[in-house]
Amino acid sequence: MMVGHDETHSAPRYDRQLLLDGSKRNAVLQLWEVERYGTDSFGNADYVSIFGMPPRDWYTRGVRLLGRTAVECTRDDLGDAIGRDIAAVAAMAPKGSGTLVLDPFAGSGNTLYWILRHLPNARGVGFELDRGVFTLTSENLDALGLSVDIMNADYAEGVAAVDVDPGELVIAFIAPPWGDALSATSGLDLRRTSPAITEIVDFLARRFEANRLLCAVELHETVDPTSLDAVTSRFDWSVQRIYDLNATGENHGILIGTVRWKP
Repeated sequence: MMVGHDETHSAPRYDRQLLLDGSKRNAVLQLWEVERYGTDSFGNADYVSIFGMPPRDWYTRGVRLLGRTAVECTRDDLGDAIGRDIAAVAAMAPKGSGTLVLDPFAGSGNTLYWILRHLPNARGVGFELDRGVFTLTSENLDALGLSVDIMNADYAEGVAAVDVDPGELVIAFIAPPWGDALSATSGLDLRRTSPAITEIVDFLARRFEANRLLCAVELHETVDPTSLDAVTSRFDWSVQRIYDLNATGENHGILIGTVRWKP
């Protein structure tokens, strides 16, 4: 497949502002735009690698992303690292009847894809409220022949309807839209995500009150300490990981916390 572009595409700069908050937010990106975002923002045309493929490969196979999803999706290097760390902690949980993995804000579905790759015996389901993102994600998964279950539902309604056995370990990857919760000066404020992280953790703890719970909260390398303390106080045990995959100031990570058990 040949995807070309001319010199008129030299502007504007393809960055977080344009794709997440600007005119490209709900636009289906062409391949050159995905690669341009990677080059302009990270010096790497293959930055938005998902489902184990660089952009040119997944685009050729029919995968498409909205501008906002290109920014918000978990790319492969990060998804792999997150999946490995979650699986390592989950392996220390008391043996039960199985494992249920939930992604309440599934987006592209790539994080759930990687977590399930590292937990091959687990069952998983994701929820995506935005109809446009959900439709593209469903079509992408079908195009790749992947059996990742994503539902078009609000996270609370979707999670409330999930069937769960009391003996299952419930794992939730928590990465709601950051929006203006991420500041260039103060980092990520977990109280300002939409919805707030504390609200989500409290809901999950109530919903799965008969289960052992493992929460993996996506972080930025700079986090408002007060907001981080508010989240960690809800866990019986927690550990923080930051992944050195980008330039300093641009790295992401996770906070893994457990409820009703300790590794």
